[in-house]
Amino acid sequence: MQPLRIAVIGVGRLGQAHARLFSGMPDVVLVGVFDTDGKQAAEISKRHQTQAFSELRPLFQAVDAVSVVVPTSAHYEVASQALSQGLHTFIEKPITTSMEEADALIRLADTHRRVLQIGHIERFNGAVRSLEGMSISPGFIESHPLASFDPRGTDVSVVHDLMIHDIDLIRYLVRAEVKKIEATGVAVISDQIDIANARIQFTTGCVANVTASRISLKKMRKMRLFQKDAYISLDFLEGTSEIYRLIDEEDAADVEGVVIPINTGDDQSRRILRQQSRVQNTESLSLELSSFVEAIRSNSPPPVTGEDGREALRISLEIIDQIEQQRVSM
Repeated sequence: MQPLRIAVIGVGRLGQAHARLFSGMPDVVLVGVFDTDGKQAAEISKRHQTQAFSELRPLFQAVDAVSVVVPTSAHYEVASQALSQGLHTFIEKPITTSMEEADALIRLADTHRRVLQIGHIERFNGAVRSLEGMSISPGFIESHPLASFDPRGTDVSVVHDLMIHDIDLIRYLVRAEVKKIEATGVAVISDQIDIANARIQFTTGCVANVTASRISLKKMRKMRLFQKDAYISLDFLEGTSEIYRLIDEEDAADVEGVVIPINTGDDQSRRILRQQSRVQNTESLSLELSSFVEAIRSNSPPPVTGEDGREALRISLEIIDQIEQQRVSM
């Protein structure tokens, strides 16, 4: 098997993690890195004993795939060049800044038959992976992505910075089309939206209520799902889930977990089963980038496609548009 040649474009904090993980993968060669800050690129290349490229063209000619970890405003410019050169391309979220750019990248990937994967990392979180094999059919979802203020993230709104992860994950769990969106938000510290709330209704009837803030005193990444006979609580920071299910009394002895008595008011005696789940503690980014490599190797669609990234962007833009209209009318 020929080693897969990969380069990382953009080696800020997140790009450095990409470089670290690719450099340690079997049958993968980190050919080089690029950054507009040449000194930064040189430092990271030295750390991983690879090359620091000063231009993109020679980098494109030396690799099979790239990981694009540049500011969102540069996603399209960099990724379109890479795809046009026939390179498999991973792009950190959001896919681009506009629907037109997202559509163009998807067309390029299709034309050149290359893998285009978008970095919606929470799909690989242990809390989500712990739900594998479970029937998920939520009627209501509540999500709270909260973070403390960091000036480095203010080039985009909190919707693109934090909420978009939840939007993608909710779409993944609900597996239905969006019917209606209602949103509100405020720019508190930066010129962009710093806190936002969105109520997203799906064609199944499921409603998701998402509140995202980057001006919180403490970090919190939690999501709660409510469905027939079950309540699921996900903690993305801990990578764990808690599942509460209604079960019949006669089944209580045959299951693992904490059984809690409950009086439902009818003749049938029922119990609440509380189960905690934690999967193997594997770095989410490592799983995500490994899935990109595997999609290339197997010539198969990646777990998070360009279309997935496009739809998350579309919903995000509608949320932002509603909030901006409210700000103008104030």
